[in-house]
Amino acid sequence: MSEIRPRPRGSTRRPKIVISEATLAHIEALAEGALRRNPALADRLLDELSRAKIVPADKLPKNVVSIGNRVTYRDEISGAEKTVTLVYPEQADIDRGHISVMTPIGVALLGLSEGAVFHWDALDGRRHGLTVLSVVPREPAAA
Repeated sequence: MSEIRPRPRGSTRRPKIVISEATLAHIEALAEGALRRNPALADRLLDELSRAKIVPADKLPKNVVSIGNRVTYRDEISGAEKTVTLVYPEQADIDRGHISVMTPIGVALLGLSEGAVFHWDALDGRRHGLTVLSVVPREPAAA
């Protein structure tokens, strides 16, 4: 996977993101822990967290991508659609479609709502983009 730059090129308008206060501390700790190993990704995640609207878990809209949710998105470059579940790194399993929040795609998806479009530039200069098509909230037992 490509690393992402701290700031997207082109339009500075980024989609609104919403994050549950129940997951905020864990995600912040992951980002801070990754600052030495993958500073570009960690900076991008911390930047996203700093602009997020933080809400109580029971107020998080069901159409917003959060940890444990299954999300279908479209890659805006290839047009391919993919369905994944956003998880913490220790639960990541690409064969099962479980994508870590500590990957470029995971950072891009976190907090987006259905219909949101997110663009970023890889370190090699390639432009990436995705559109969230649908979000299926996690089952209560998976929380």
